[in-house]
Amino acid sequence: MAETYKCPGCGAPITFDGTSGKMACEYCETQIDVSAMDKINDMYSDSVIDETPVEKEYCSFDGYKCESCGAEIVTDEHTSATFCSFCGSPAMIKGRLSGALKPQKVIPFKIQRDAAVTAYKKWAGKGLVTPSGFRKESTIEKITGIYVPFWLYDYGADAHVSAHAKKRRTDRRGDTIYEHTDHFNVGRHVKADFDKIPADASEKMDDRTMDLLEPYNYSELTDFQMPYLSGYQSEKFTYDATQLAPRAEQRVRQYIIDEARGTINGYSSVNIVSANVKLNRRNAAYTLMPVWILNYNYKGKMHTFAMNGQTGKVVGKLPKSFGKIVAWFGGIFASVSAILFLLGGLFG
Repeated sequence: MAETYKCPGCGAPITFDGTSGKMACEYCETQIDVSAMDKINDMYSDSVIDETPVEKEYCSFDGYKCESCGAEIVTDEHTSATFCSFCGSPAMIKGRLSGALKPQKVIPFKIQRDAAVTAYKKWAGKGLVTPSGFRKESTIEKITGIYVPFWLYDYGADAHVSAHAKKRRTDRRGDTIYEHTDHFNVGRHVKADFDKIPADASEKMDDRTMDLLEPYNYSELTDFQMPYLSGYQSEKFTYDATQLAPRAEQRVRQYIIDEARGTINGYSSVNIVSANVKLNRRNAAYTLMPVWILNYNYKGKMHTFAMNGQTGKVVGKLPKSFGKIVAWFGGIFASVSAILFLLGGLFG
């Protein structure tokens, strides 16, 4: 079985509402605190949840039984929350959200689907030569709210940085101006702590896109509870904390070198010569981050719209229709030709 949260008012599936921060039923408008949902849901469970998937011999997909309608829910090996394709009920795969796979923290969705769709339409409308299919309702319906797995790292950093600095000055002697360049060897020793350095842990998600969605407001981090996932999709991590640590450490190294560079002032130019950085990883927290995402395949190339589900920040690159480009330039050429023709008639 895959678990579905039930409304205590009418028994329908109940989902997390980012606006109120509570579980909300769209049928009877009942609202329940997230922290109370698991206890209430136990009253509607007829049996123990079977976490053993039905293995598919022909591919790496697993089948789970929908708790609401009994249909089979097919997921890939990394999905931890999804929907039943037959009745639409949210489904959480408990076995992928417990033990070592249980997230420590989560930032719940604040941006609702309607707001995400509005933002998408506004974004897609900016492209004068964007393919028309990119704005079709059938395309927009594919926008998906997904909790993306991240590791948040805490590091202590100790850096010894050496730099070559220059000061340029002028000296006037009579009618002659002399230019001088003084050279300096500058050293800095900097210690700093860096908390919550993010690295997305999903193989499916483009690292560059996830980086551009930052920053998240970490003051809204909360302890993970499974009801937050109800109504959204979710992935478990593909890469563990050790595998992703080099990505985080590369960022921390650059951060502390930049910190050291920021203390070297009063020179015409500064060039970092060497940097000896020692890092001490203090913690790595498995965290789920909210993202609205839509992938669109145009002429064999995938284009992605992504939106930070907490802050509303949008990332993406619109495709361009060759036909619309030709028509657009053709229209400009025709307009310019008409103006030149009229001017020629007036002054000819």
